[in-house]
Order: sequence, then structure tokens, then C-alpha cells
Amino acid sequence: MANRLSRIYTRTGDRGTTGLGDGTRVDKDALRVESYGTVDELNSAVGLVLASDIDPQLRACLTRIQHELFDLGGELCMPGHTLIPDDYVEGLEQDLDRLNADLPPLKDFILPGGSEAAARCHLARTICRRAERVLVTLGRDEDINAASLRYLNRLSDLLFVIARCLARADGGREVVWVHGDQRGSDPA
Repeated sequence: MANRLSRIYTRTGDRGTTGLGDGTRVDKDALRVESYGTVDELNSAVGLVLASDIDPQLRACLTRIQHELFDLGGELCMPGHTLIPDDYVEGLEQDLDRLNADLPPLKDFILPGGSEAAARCHLARTICRRAERVLVTLGRDEDINAASLRYLNRLSDLLFVIARCLARADGGREVVWVHGDQRGSDPA
């Protein structure tokens, strides 16, 4: 890393602006800043999953994803730069195929939960979907890397599958959605 932070605060953002990776100053609520901020939030949520006691293979997969998300944040912080290659998307698809092969087919919707680790993973999945929506909106006004959008789309699918794996590892407690008409008076 060429630049080291010797001080954490710089005071350059005290008036509501921040610097992009190319040196451009923009408002802190600019859509580009919102996009890489949401990716950072997603990365933190993945870190929450990793703070759980999980299978070493899932840990390795999610750790790799954290590094890739940092690449994505860097790409979004530097307009015109591409840091997310197509092989990142292909890697997610390989993970999806491998992990989903051992799961029973879905017949119903799954509610977020099942275990603490699974619930954390579902939270990461929903943040991933928000990051994807923000990136779609950014792409209406600025050029974005199409692979980055595919990456977030595939990642949300993978996080769903990982949540299912985590719930099953903790006793197979996937929570199936039951429509209100079918639940009767007992919401549990």
C-alpha cells in the first residue's frame, strides 16, 4: 500500500464533501459515495457472519468475498477504473453450484433466521440487494462496470444459499413462510 494513514481524521470532510480515489471532491451524499458506502456496509455484515462459528469452507468463501467487496468498493471510489473481473462472478457461480447441490429443493419461501449465523447471512443478503439497487441507479447517470452489477446479483444469491447451509448446520432449522390465512390465530 503506497499511502499510509498516519492520522485518521483529516478535517477535509467537515463541510459535507469527500474525496474520491481520483482526487475529485463530491458531496458525501452523492450516489457514487452511497454505492461504495453500501458495499462497505455489506462487507461489515459479511464480517458479522464470519464472527460466528461456521464451517471452514464457508469461512474461506466468505473471507474471499470480503476481499472482493473491498475491490468493488475501490472500483466505485475511482470513476473509470475496473477492479471486478468476470472471473469473480464465475467464482461465485461455482460456489453457488457446489453449495446448492447438497441442499434440498425449495418448495416454500424461507424467512430470514434459522440460527444466529444464518440470520446474519440473511442480513448481509438484504444489504447486498440494496447495494445492487444503488448500483443500478448509479448506472443510469454514470458508466459502471457491468461485471460489478452481475457480481452483486450473484452474491445475493450465494448469500441466500450460504444462509440455508448455516441454518441446516445448526440443526436444519430453516424457517418456512406460512401465509396468514394458513397460520390461523397462532402467528408462530
